Amino acid sequence: MSPRSPRMGELEQAVLEVLWDLDATSGRDAPGASGREVHERLTSHRDRELAYTTVMTVLDRLARKDVVVRRRDGRAFRYSPRLTRAAMTAELMHEALPETGRDREQALVSFVGEASPEDLAALRRALHEIG
Repeated sequence: MSPRSPRMGELEQAVLEVLWDLDATSGRDAPGASGREVHERLTSHRDRELAYTTVMTVLDRLARKDVVVRRRDGRAFRYSPRLTRAAMTAELMHEALPETGRDREQALVSFVGEASPEDLAALRRALHEIG
C-alpha cells in the first residue's frame, strides 16, 4: 500500500486473508488465485452468501490500491498479495508512526507497553538480531 492509500475495509481484509491462505497452501502451476477461487473460499467461511461480482470488485479495488498483483491467465486474471502478512503489517506500522509527530517515542513506548509477553520476546529477539 502506498503511504496515501486509504485503509482497507473489512471485506478487503477478508479477501487479502484468503489470498495469503491460498498462497501459503498453493501447489498450483499458476501463481495467485482466480476470482472464482477467492469467492469459493470466502463464501465457505461466511454465514451469508456473497456475490461473485462483489468479490471481483474488491479484487479490482485491491489491485488499484497496489495491495494485490493482477496477472492475466488466459481469459481470466489471477491475483496474489504484493506483500506477505508480516511485510504488510510492518508497512502499516511504518505508515502510522510518522502520524504521531513529536509523540513518536511515546507512541512506541505505549505500543510496547501493551504488547503480550510473546510479542515482547519476539521484539527482544529481533532487536538482538539487528544489533
